[in-house]
Amino acid sequence: MAESDQYVRMSGTVKEVLRNATFRVELEGGLEVTARAAGRMRRGRKIRILPGDRVDVEVSTYDPTKGRIVWRYRN
Repeated sequence: MAESDQYVRMSGTVKEVLRNATFRVELEGGLEVTARAAGRMRRGRKIRILPGDRVDVEVSTYDPTKGRIVWRYRN
């Protein structure tokens, strides 16, 4: 099974910033997930994720309550 088969990419809005660099994201379908920033978003301090930002989240097919933020759109 390829790595891309384990995740579903969905759009949503950041509702709350939690501790340990995690975020509560409300997806377009009304589902709320806990997400972490992925890849370069964690390394650099130039990409800030704030409440109200539109983001793309890869949600795990094994645990649909968790995901990772892979893209943040400019407001």
